[in-house]
Amino acid sequence: MPLIMIIAALVALRYFEVWKFADMSWWWVGGAMLFAFIWFEFIEKMLGLDKKKAHNVDEERRKARVAASFEKKRK
Repeated sequence: MPLIMIIAALVALRYFEVWKFADMSWWWVGGAMLFAFIWFEFIEKMLGLDKKKAHNVDEERRKARVAASFEKKRK
């Protein structure tokens, strides 16, 4: 997510020609976008980071279900 925010900031700064970003080439912005695409489509999957995020979500859901079950038993 930080990568996407950096790209959005680069696009805005380049588009509105702020400070030194006015002289920056659009190729740098496009290169950052290409890097983000490659990261999210290939590298993240190769490293298993997408599965890890899904596993963490499932683990949190399981913990919430267990906590709710114990709450019902106490009543």
